[in-house]
Amino acid sequence: MIGRLRGQVAEVGEEEALIDVMGVGYLVRCGARTLSRLPELGSEVVIHVESQFGEQTGLRLYGFLSREERRAFVMLQDIQGVGPKAALAVLDVLPPAELAAAAARDDKAAVARASGVGPKLAARIVAELKGKPISDTPAAAFHAEVAATARAAARPSAAGEAVAALMGLGVAEAQGRRVIEQALGRLGEEAEAPALIKAALQELGR
Repeated sequence: MIGRLRGQVAEVGEEEALIDVMGVGYLVRCGARTLSRLPELGSEVVIHVESQFGEQTGLRLYGFLSREERRAFVMLQDIQGVGPKAALAVLDVLPPAELAAAAARDDKAAVARASGVGPKLAARIVAELKGKPISDTPAAAFHAEVAATARAAARPSAAGEAVAALMGLGVAEAQGRRVIEQALGRLGEEAEAPALIKAALQELGR
């Protein structure tokens, strides 16, 4: 059975991608989230594959961008009532770390957001996955990472603060952005707003 493919992205459809491996095209079924994260056509990609064979369907390849996603896909299908389509739908709305966190907090509603997954099946999924190693990222660490990202997003950037301060001093916005960008180039991306403002004012001769 095929477990991994390394090749070029030849085509991307609504439910599958064609991966060209040394002139042989492999049709790989993927979730919408995976398809949206594939590199541009012609770029190299590594796809982690779960191969399944059915009497009616023949060989089908299901592809993921990480071993973790493939593992979660397999674990989901071990649950009664969860087939490949439902498993992909769950992973579209809940990547492995989020799925692990949802199972840990008994969040059936989060799982039920997946297309075709009703409340009863969502409850079964949560009950079956609770405590299992779905993700390499522990649920607590995942929540901490999400919180840190949210705090960073809510906090205005140093460059934005510096531009606003310059505008308050009567500097035109376009000019302010230009000198702040120059200051960032000299001081580095980690520079704080006060240092950027000082450097910008020196550039402006103030």
